[in-house]
Amino acid sequence: QVQLVESGGGLVQAGGSLRLSCAASGSIRGIAFMAWHRQAPGKQREMVALIGGGRTNYAYFVRGRFTISRDNAKNTVYLEMNNLKPEDTAVYYCAAQPTILRVDYWGQGTQVTVSS
Repeated sequence: QVQLVESGGGLVQAGGSLRLSCAASGSIRGIAFMAWHRQAPGKQREMVALIGGGRTNYAYFVRGRFTISRDNAKNTVYLEMNNLKPEDTAVYYCAAQPTILRVDYWGQGTQVTVSS
């Protein structure tokens, strides 16, 4: 059992930056993939970034602006978000995934609001 707790969300102006953190209660070393997803009001949850197997993958709409990283020693995953846009406004969720398509554990989410 792994519990995930996100932090770092908030209100920022367009063009600004935020760094999200996801702290795991247990070790993430054995978890193949860690990811960030987001859900905007009235929209489906979508994957933003994923890290695992020595690789990272990004959704096209954040590529070049967001960076995902993981620190297995600290059981923490980060999402550095730069040049934020109003359309990035959403609740951001951390996820622990045994495969690219399957999520075993979700965090409770952290709100990111980008004002224009």
